[in-house]
Amino acid sequence: MDMIYRRLGRAGIQVSLLSFGSWVTFHNQAGVNTAAEMMRAAYEAGVNFFDNAEVYAGGKSEEVMGAALKGLGWRRSSYIISTKFFWGLERGVNERNTLNRKRLLEGMDGSLQRLGLDYVDLVFCHRPDRNTPIEETAHTMHDIIQSGRAIYWGVSMWSADEIRAAWLVCDKYGWHKPQMEQPEYNLFSRQRVELEYARLYEDIGLGTTIWSPLASGLLTGKYQRGIPKNSRGGLKGYGWLKDKLSDKESLAKVAKLGRVAKDLDCTLAQLALAWCAKNEHVSTVITGASRVEQVKENMQALKVLPKLKEDVMKRIDGIVGKPEEEE
Repeated sequence: MDMIYRRLGRAGIQVSLLSFGSWVTFHNQAGVNTAAEMMRAAYEAGVNFFDNAEVYAGGKSEEVMGAALKGLGWRRSSYIISTKFFWGLERGVNERNTLNRKRLLEGMDGSLQRLGLDYVDLVFCHRPDRNTPIEETAHTMHDIIQSGRAIYWGVSMWSADEIRAAWLVCDKYGWHKPQMEQPEYNLFSRQRVELEYARLYEDIGLGTTIWSPLASGLLTGKYQRGIPKNSRGGLKGYGWLKDKLSDKESLAKVAKLGRVAKDLDCTLAQLALAWCAKNEHVSTVITGASRVEQVKENMQALKVLPKLKEDVMKRIDGIVGKPEEEE
């Protein structure tokens, strides 16, 4: 099946429905050669968006992607690259957990240097910063775009109220507005994308570049018999995932979802990816992989999309439960 492309909210740019991200894998599990092989496989399948962030592997993820891009030699206008800022790479008082003007401007320069690019297409405020005035952050993001170092800006894991506040400030002063949000979205995490942001899709034309579509690997089924040593849950620094990946109630639901996947003649991972892509408010589903074979398998999720008829979607809701409005 050919790649599907969707507009990033109301922005003119189109992103591939399945995209490829570097979190966890680049540098930690994949060097430059493996990263380039995976990116090539994704690109040849029609992927045009490659996601990254300053904090991934302490900046090393950007270096790996930059080196891979240099070797691949693709036409710059044919792909979309992102980066994100908040946590920082140093421990100074103005260098971590902040979206202040100084940090954002310096962070932008550092990311471009590591990526070996003149600009990124998308730049995100990786988490909200409740200590820096929203006017300062929004104006700085506007200035970064005006300078040509990024084309669109957005946010990640912000509340609907925070997104709307940033948008209104930009609307008031005529600044470039936030175009997209990067939220967690999967069969076990639905509240924010399906309910909290519901008004924003129509009101401000919010696009979404969703992450963790496989719930950190839980929705692949590989944790049904414990945590494999070489899996994400077994990696150093990712111990915080262990409780989530060992939750008996979630694992029981995964087993039932596995039967749905079997009936649709696809893998559990392909079902989970296709389910995310089924949501019309999802601009792109960020996939991850540590091997080329995984990239190719993930891309086959597009073939599952047409199989997600109303009865199948209801069956899935019956297993995982639909999110409910908070009182």
